[in-house]
Amino acid sequence: MDEVAILAKVSKPTVSRALSGSPLVNAKTRERVLAVAREHGYAVNRNAQKLRHKRTNTIAVSIDFLSHRQNHVSDPFVFELLAGVSEALGNQNQDLLLTAPNHNDPDVFQQMLLSRGVDGFIFLGQGHREDMLDKFSALGAPMVVWGAKRKKEAYCVIGSDNVRGGELAGQYLIEKGRRNILFVGDPSHNEIYWRMKGLKSSAENSGSSIHFSEMQLSNFSYESAYESAISYFSEAESLPDGVFAYSDTAAMAIIHALKKLGRRVPEDVSVVGYNDIPGSGFFSPAITTIRQETFLAGELMVSKLMKIIDGKKTKSETIKTELIIRDT
Repeated sequence: MDEVAILAKVSKPTVSRALSGSPLVNAKTRERVLAVAREHGYAVNRNAQKLRHKRTNTIAVSIDFLSHRQNHVSDPFVFELLAGVSEALGNQNQDLLLTAPNHNDPDVFQQMLLSRGVDGFIFLGQGHREDMLDKFSALGAPMVVWGAKRKKEAYCVIGSDNVRGGELAGQYLIEKGRRNILFVGDPSHNEIYWRMKGLKSSAENSGSSIHFSEMQLSNFSYESAYESAISYFSEAESLPDGVFAYSDTAAMAIIHALKKLGRRVPEDVSVVGYNDIPGSGFFSPAITTIRQETFLAGELMVSKLMKIIDGKKTKSETIKTELIIRDT
């Protein structure tokens, strides 16, 4: 840094400020310093810089791999959510560290904090790891979770209005004259449970006689939804005329299974998905779905976490859902 200062004909503190992007250095001086640094191959030691600032400027992101078959993530929504978080972290000049699938131990996460590896955590999906999240939160870890709020939440949760999403799906199916409605998903997951509750409440408020059935899935993969649908439809006494799937990926698998059995969508069966992933509008037929804003979700999770890291109080927040009507 001394040599860069001499070559650029500025003071050493000016070099430090220029390399760190300080507004105290004007644009012309900053460019001169950066040009000298580039020419002579000088770069700031980021690890040393982080130690001085007592921050790593790194956020760990953990995906709910356990809800997917053999850690094979086939639902694009997860990556849409990850992209939203990544962009929001970039806007905050934070690095992203994606944790390994087997890192679902609060002690492992705690060691990452104590060793100054990261400043905080974003968990994409509660899944069946709520006990672990509660334990980790009890250790005082700065964390934000994408999921569904509970009555007594130990940590900050960002999620969509799952109940309203289920209500919108139910209202749409009932308006289409559907009276034998199948819900597809695993209600042991908190988010999916509330989507199912919203679906049933729409029927209760409709004044119509609606028959409900459920098809549970073992994981979040397309293959699981397709195989379960073929088995379920083959053994059912009567096929549904309306389906609400917990995700667009599951909705695509259901439509595939219905077509194989000779059922037409939407003529014989109306189908509503959830998430509005990019492919849902280009699938044939284009999927009617419940949209939740992943970009907004990413911004909220990052902004909430940065406040927590700074020692500020913050609250959980729910993102509104919207019915997107297409062909199914």
